[in-house]
Amino acid sequence: MKKIVLIIGLGLLVQLSFAGGGWPSPKGKGYFKWSQYVIRSGSYYAPNGEIIDIATASVYITSLYGEYGLTDKLTVIGYVPFFSRATLNEQVDANGNQIAPGDAVNSFGDTDISFKYGLITNKPVVMSASVTFGLPFGNDAGGQTGVLQTGDGEFNTMISLEASRGINQGKGYVNTLLAFNKRSNNFSDEWRWGVEVGHSLTSRLSGALKVYSVNSFNNGSDVETPSNGIFSNNIEYLAITPELNYRIKQSFGLSTAVGFAASGRRVLASPSFSIGLYLTI
Repeated sequence: MKKIVLIIGLGLLVQLSFAGGGWPSPKGKGYFKWSQYVIRSGSYYAPNGEIIDIATASVYITSLYGEYGLTDKLTVIGYVPFFSRATLNEQVDANGNQIAPGDAVNSFGDTDISFKYGLITNKPVVMSASVTFGLPFGNDAGGQTGVLQTGDGEFNTMISLEASRGINQGKGYVNTLLAFNKRSNNFSDEWRWGVEVGHSLTSRLSGALKVYSVNSFNNGSDVETPSNGIFSNNIEYLAITPELNYRIKQSFGLSTAVGFAASGRRVLASPSFSIGLYLTI
């Protein structure tokens, strides 16, 4: 049986990093979102960056995301994947004989808690600093095979800086991100960068394009060989995610996104899809 290594978080990591940009939420105000995420793929970016065929694998994540202003400068942010499902298709030969059985795991997922502080506010260019704690609540050895996972079993701490600017008289914005992710359990540390551009298209419809890059320092164990089922060590990718948001009511709307891995190492080589409902208060 082929051992597969999946990444379930392309679109989710982008969402977590860019939801508020450099602007902290005002005191008592917030943004909350329910999302359904899915990726299904029979191809994979190998450690050398080439795309290879694998047994078809799927991941489904139902999550809640929220950010709330504790003060005008301090925002608490949470990402909670309360249901995660990973599956591996049955493998058969040309005659229909089973080579390997299918497999699946259902569980809670790894959770992120962040605190964002506004360093520069009420200026044309705003800036904030955040610390994110990755909590290993997921299953790191699921299914009958033990290779399906909804978490990586490691605690991580990420420090990030975000700078943002409104454009076109407030109808649009530009966000930038730079981050360092410190990982435990012999996982390699990472550095990340991102750029997001968004703009109102109509009075109810807005769009955004997000580019997000994860890069490994290769300072952990198993530098060349994937070893962690879903959450491999030394994952790298460049994700491009267009997103559309439709405002149904003044504070309620629908969000859709498609995430593409333009390049990568140890990640699935197929688009991810997500749909969500958001609420602002």
